[in-house]
Amino acid sequence: MYKVDGRIRYSEVGQDGRLTIPALIDYFQDCSTFQSEDLEIGVARLKRDHMAWLVNYWQVDILRMPALGDRIRTGTLPYSLKGFMGLRNFFMETEAGEMLVRANSVWSLIDMRRMAPVRIPQEILDKYILGEPLEMEYLPRKIRVPAEGTVPGRAHTPEIVREYHLDTNHHVNNCQYIRIAMGVLPEESRIRRFRIMYQRQARLGDRITPVSYEIEKDTFLVALNAEDGSPYAVVEFSCPGGIS
Repeated sequence: MYKVDGRIRYSEVGQDGRLTIPALIDYFQDCSTFQSEDLEIGVARLKRDHMAWLVNYWQVDILRMPALGDRIRTGTLPYSLKGFMGLRNFFMETEAGEMLVRANSVWSLIDMRRMAPVRIPQEILDKYILGEPLEMEYLPRKIRVPAEGTVPGRAHTPEIVREYHLDTNHHVNNCQYIRIAMGVLPEESRIRRFRIMYQRQARLGDRITPVSYEIEKDTFLVALNAEDGSPYAVVEFSCPGGIS
């Protein structure tokens, strides 16, 4: 298990003074990146062989969001590496060990020249120490968009991909999809769980159109669609007590 100590900064909180969800995902991504860098199999090392880890799926369960100034510990644990896929848990806790957030994620190692999955090299397998999965409810990775005519969807103002949306792989960073989806939610503070399924990559100049669906009282789904109507990503938010 790999851990990084930190403190919640003013630039990372929302109007309620608590850590925002996009900032939370940044903590998780940074934690796994630091682990890989410390093991000397980080971004530059993978880029040398034209490889990169791309995320396929997140499930994030929020117990309590930390507030401005709180000292926290972010941790990550890979628990399965098979073929081209890696499964990795994340968590955030207080200094005293109170669990704040648990997460599960699924990643694929990609040959960036062919944009195709590639088997994880033995060098990488030898570096990571696998552990037991965190105790949490593991939901299915598939998130289904309602069939046309079943649940009414509402299309929102499209967002054009700009330079600031991109990461070192030259496509939209996975956290940016969450940020765009949250922009059409009535309220952020009630989110207690979210899942996101990534299906294709958006690049500079692409147009992303959020289409929202209220599945039931406590569940809100946002499809982030390309111009042809197929989703770049699908995000499901669980909001106990309703979303409006």
